[in-house]
Amino acid sequence: MATSRAICFDLDGTLFDHHGSARVGATRFLQGLGVEATEAAIGAWFNAEDEQFERWRSGSIGFQEQRRVRLRTVLPQLGVEVPGDEAGLDAVFDDYLRAYREAWRLFPESLPLLLELREHGHRLGLLTNGAEAQQLDKLDRTGLTDAFDVVCVSERIGFQKPDVRAFHTLTAQLEVDPADCLFVGDDPERDVDGALAAGMRAVLVDHGQSERPGIRALVLSAL
Repeated sequence: MATSRAICFDLDGTLFDHHGSARVGATRFLQGLGVEATEAAIGAWFNAEDEQFERWRSGSIGFQEQRRVRLRTVLPQLGVEVPGDEAGLDAVFDDYLRAYREAWRLFPESLPLLLELREHGHRLGLLTNGAEAQQLDKLDRTGLTDAFDVVCVSERIGFQKPDVRAFHTLTAQLEVDPADCLFVGDDPERDVDGALAAGMRAVLVDHGQSERPGIRALVLSAL
């Protein structure tokens, strides 16, 4: 094995099963509100998440505010009264966060793959868009904190994928040339296009496509 000195990963949707965790969390959260967790109700929750998280990524809304807007959008659709102040909204969202956090899980191949790559002498990096406190908490709770040589979170480094500066910050901290780095992610634009533009090689994973090779097979075949 060995053309890439460093192997770097996205977190959510690549190593960490965000959608599965969020679905379990949303189901428990809705049930706690007295709402039947139908496909329509869960779909409304995820539609609001996608829309408002994208606004946060673009810089048009703050991180905490996008959470509040999600509640203002979804709760009326579900027949649930919307709290009248920010403190009330934050308290309701904290209920969701607790349910989501309790459901956090990795994809099955994630940790074994990282251990295998480390055994073969590869440096390992992580580059994730998101709030630093939550992303680091995910690593700690799922046992990935010590799996990486370098962890870069967009909130801390000041750049988000697909900005090439985010990828170059990662490779600089790893002390490797971008050409010697393979990036692994699940988003064609943010992960793959961003990494390629930064001079890295890239692998696209899709855990939702059962006919495609798993992440281990894809990564090892790209080395």
